[in-house]
Amino acid sequence: QVQLVESGGGLVQPGGSLRLSCAASGFTFRYYAMRWFRQAPGKERELVAFITSSGGTTTYADSVKGRFTISRDNAKNTVYLQMNSLKPEDTAVYYCNVFCSYSTTGCDSGMNYWGKGTPVTVSS
Repeated sequence: QVQLVESGGGLVQPGGSLRLSCAASGFTFRYYAMRWFRQAPGKERELVAFITSSGGTTTYADSVKGRFTISRDNAKNTVYLQMNSLKPEDTAVYYCNVFCSYSTTGCDSGMNYWGKGTPVTVSS
């Protein structure tokens, strides 16, 4: 089965940086686009960043443009989220996600898979 394991979260001061990692297994990672979501207390889960299977195209929520960078290393089956100039409103649990847009071994069409999340707290 698909497994996604996030790491790298923690406590950081406003203006600081963190890099999140998501280690993927159980499917052919290089075939699929990857996404980072976040969910703050009392708010809906929101899409933060998106990257195509090759890494050639990325998109971001307006709230993080210019500050966050999503990247991937298909040889390591890992997707990253570099977060710079962090603000208190970035405080949330960050989740790695894959949507199986088509079926291959380990990834059934129409299925979403999520990691357990890694918490990020931005506070002075």
